[in-house]
Order: sequence, then structure tokens, then C-alpha cells
Amino acid sequence: MFAIVETGGKQYKVHQGMVLRVEKLDAAEGDQVVLDKVLVVDEDGECKVGTPFLPGAQVTARILRQGKARKILVFKYKAKKNYRRRRGHRQLFSEIMIQEISSGQEETAAAVE
Repeated sequence: MFAIVETGGKQYKVHQGMVLRVEKLDAAEGDQVVLDKVLVVDEDGECKVGTPFLPGAQVTARILRQGKARKILVFKYKAKKNYRRRRGHRQLFSEIMIQEISSGQEETAAAVE
């Protein structure tokens, strides 16, 4: 079972137990977060696609750590104009572990019965 979720303006293909780095989330280390912008859920070969998101689908994850990525240098330069600017940047990230993927169909099936 896998899902495609959107967070921080990027899309990630995730499965249960996976560890990945995403744009910084506003939560402390050890907290659980719910990613509710789920685009696709694949259960046992049955693929559900949202328009753009699946209603009721969510991915539960735990934040393992917050940190900063390696520094990159941004260098601006204009020839023959004596213009040079050098700046560094370190992007903030959250490292998360996917705990559960829910397609939202369990709640709908229980409500019908």
C-alpha cells in the first residue's frame, strides 16, 4: 500500500514505515502530524485518485527530528560591473516517519451499514 501526499508544495510517494525529509512542519519532535492532502492511494492494486485530493484520506506520521540542511552558496555576478554577491542558505526540514495510511473508505463503509 502506498500513497502520494502533498506537503510544503512538493509531492511524495510514501509507504508505511518510510522515513523522509519534508519542508519544516510546525510541530515538536515526537509529535504526530496528519497529512490530509492525499492525491492517490493504492490498496492491493486498487488505485484511488483524487480530484485533486481524496476526501477523508489521510497519512499519519511522527516527527523524528527538526533540522537544517547543508549550506548552499548563492553567488550573483555581473560581468564588467564590479557586482558580486555571495550568500549562504540552509533550508529547514522535518524528518518524519510514516506510521499509517488511511484511504477514508473505512469510515464511509461503516457509515453505510
